[in-house]
Amino acid sequence: MGRRRKVVVVGSAWPLRGGLSAFNERIARQYIKQGDEVTIYTFSLQYPGILFPGKTQYSSEPKPDDLNIRVKINTVNPVTWFKVGNEIKNQNPDLVIIKFWIPFVAPSLGKIARIIRKNGHSKVISIIDNIIPHEKRPGDKMLGSYWVNSVNGFVTMSRAVLDDLNFFDKKKPKVYCPHPLYDHYGKIENKKDARKALGLDQETKYMLFFGFIRDYKGLDILLKALNSDYIKSNNIKLLVAGEFYTDSKPYFDLIEENSLQEIVIMSNDFIPDSKVALYFNAADVVVQPYKDATQSGVTQIAYHFEKPIITTNVGGLAEIVPDNEVGFVTAPDVDEIRQAIIRFYSESKEKTFRSNIKELKRQYSWDNMLAAVDEVVEMCNSSTK
Repeated sequence: MGRRRKVVVVGSAWPLRGGLSAFNERIARQYIKQGDEVTIYTFSLQYPGILFPGKTQYSSEPKPDDLNIRVKINTVNPVTWFKVGNEIKNQNPDLVIIKFWIPFVAPSLGKIARIIRKNGHSKVISIIDNIIPHEKRPGDKMLGSYWVNSVNGFVTMSRAVLDDLNFFDKKKPKVYCPHPLYDHYGKIENKKDARKALGLDQETKYMLFFGFIRDYKGLDILLKALNSDYIKSNNIKLLVAGEFYTDSKPYFDLIEENSLQEIVIMSNDFIPDSKVALYFNAADVVVQPYKDATQSGVTQIAYHFEKPIITTNVGGLAEIVPDNEVGFVTAPDVDEIRQAIIRFYSESKEKTFRSNIKELKRQYSWDNMLAAVDEVVEMCNSSTK
């Protein structure tokens, strides 16, 4: 192991909830595990209430006692950008990691990154979820360009985003590394115990749609696909576990129009970290009928719990779900998704797919992500020699 480095992670973390916080906290722990000194700077205000589609931005979980988290960034208060930027700059960290996912945060995080880099020492590396957002708004391109010009280099978690970055900059160091496993939500347990804890029937077959519900995630396609005699007559049900970040009425209308009330279970509160394992352990298969995507943390939760996946061939999803090996990859089409569900159950694919996942999941380690960041740092250092 080399010398102990000073690492700063900037972005979502406790007391904020959700996948962004989960990622930043997990990567911080990996740096700590390898002996580095780590500080996280997170948001005192991430989104103004008027821009936030959910019920609350904040976690109900206790503060992690193993992480040094400083709650200081307000995305709409530039005074905090300068304060945080200068505070980190003066600490002279070796490495700053900033997750980027939406143009709205480009002004705040971009200003902080630019200030930090003035110390002439810190390398600011952005791990990119999306540079072109799923839900487009005026100004996205301008804000994306501002962000790209704010940092030293990039790690993308899908090849599609790696390609998208080339529209903004062809010269800065950038590498692809798939999203690591979300392995901190609990252990693999048997279905019987998980279903008992959730009050679910032991004999029913359960599919899982998990995560915040947005229009681009295609829950409407999946609901239409359930209108099948085979599905309705074979005791197959869909468990929808996640909070609506869009109007819920069209989805409940689809359930009624397709007579799905008996086979769709809607659990539409935010699922806290302590309950995530129950939903995945209870399911036979995870379904991701996305209309648009780059990568998904849900895939990596599914892999941790060794659950087969039915997903669509959009963005980078198909890159990490080998078709007919660990699940099925279809077009974002009602009939294709329906046929994949029928095939999964009629051909009893679960056991084979789970066995293959046990082998595949080994390549999605957090050490690989840290190595990718180091590779970008080395590329940055080489370009300045």
